[in-house]
Amino acid sequence: MRRCRLPFACLALALALAGSVLAGPAAGPALASSYRYWSFWDGAGGTWAYASVGPSTARPADGSVQGFRFSVSRDAAAEAARPRAAADFAAICGATPADEGAKRVALVIDFGGPADAPAGETPPQAEPRTACAQVAPQATAAEALASVAKPLRYNSAALLCGVSGYPEQGCGEPLPDAPPATPQPKAEADPDDGGPSAGLLAGIAAVAALAAAGIWQSRRRTR
Repeated sequence: MRRCRLPFACLALALALAGSVLAGPAAGPALASSYRYWSFWDGAGGTWAYASVGPSTARPADGSVQGFRFSVSRDAAAEAARPRAAADFAAICGATPADEGAKRVALVIDFGGPADAPAGETPPQAEPRTACAQVAPQATAAEALASVAKPLRYNSAALLCGVSGYPEQGCGEPLPDAPPATPQPKAEADPDDGGPSAGLLAGIAAVAALAAAGIWQSRRRTR
């Protein structure tokens, strides 16, 4: 490392280094994204669980309950909004007699609330719709849904985009979230409040000592 030849240059360098150590790397808050989409749920055991496969792949057995919910949710199963009606096969299909050549699949179709709706659109109904689909034994959940809630709309990647014509357009668009609020400074500092650490203070002291040595060396040469 070069020695400073001018006292003021040494002092300026020391202050700049100290400032950079104190400030540290600046990092702005990352903006998470939410998505507006139809999520698919399995109601086995009367409890909603995010489905592990898509409706065009799932082949529910007779007596199954499947749910569909339109909402704005974060990109994680744990964050997705569940259907707002109970996963109750008896309540939905109890009045539909069993058929030897078909299976019964109880469906809950939840169009979400006004806050979930795309601009200019309104959910077809405020409360979730339930229906008992009677379909072929090998039918998929998508086929069961199509039998009671046409028209369905899919995109080129086979993602379910619309149920009963809702929404009319769009499919899983990312929606930017508002950045988190800037934390307010604390009134009093304590050892655990994230203030300068001992290592940081030692680094500043070393920078100051280096500057002092440069100033002393410069004065010595001018004598």
